[in-house]
Amino acid sequence: MTVTNVDADEFRYVEATDELARPLLAELEYEYDIRYGDFFGERASTELSRYPAELFTAALGGAFVLLLRDGEPIAGGAYKRYDERTAELKRIWTSSAHRRQGLARRVVAELESEAVRRGYTRVYLTTGPRQPEAKALYLAAGYRPLYDTALPPEEVGIHAFEKTLGVER
Repeated sequence: MTVTNVDADEFRYVEATDELARPLLAELEYEYDIRYGDFFGERASTELSRYPAELFTAALGGAFVLLLRDGEPIAGGAYKRYDERTAELKRIWTSSAHRRQGLARRVVAELESEAVRRGYTRVYLTTGPRQPEAKALYLAAGYRPLYDTALPPEEVGIHAFEKTLGVER
């Protein structure tokens, strides 16, 4: 049994183009393509290039964070400005070698805290119908679904969620 010292984990804000982000983004692209193929009418990895990296910079109201363990990226995520008061979470990811440790939840909480520090009062996000782990994560983190949860996931398509920041639930 491997014991991991999570006290040594650190969050680091970087540019989306930073070399440290590359392994996680590559794995994310691979998994999107495996899970979705051309389900949305184009390769799912196209989603990763839909938004220019500069949208995730502080100068444009965004952020890109990595969770590092012993200097290596194990999880990460980002947000971009959705509107004046809303940050839109994107790219929430955990390395396949580090799943089931609550890392994605830690990344989401860190991004929420950073969004509050930057004056946002709401978070919006979307995930796909073939990502039940993401849906469970957002529900457990207090996000409200903006779709009919009684419908089958593939019928819903894009699963949108929102959360008001600074309010305990």
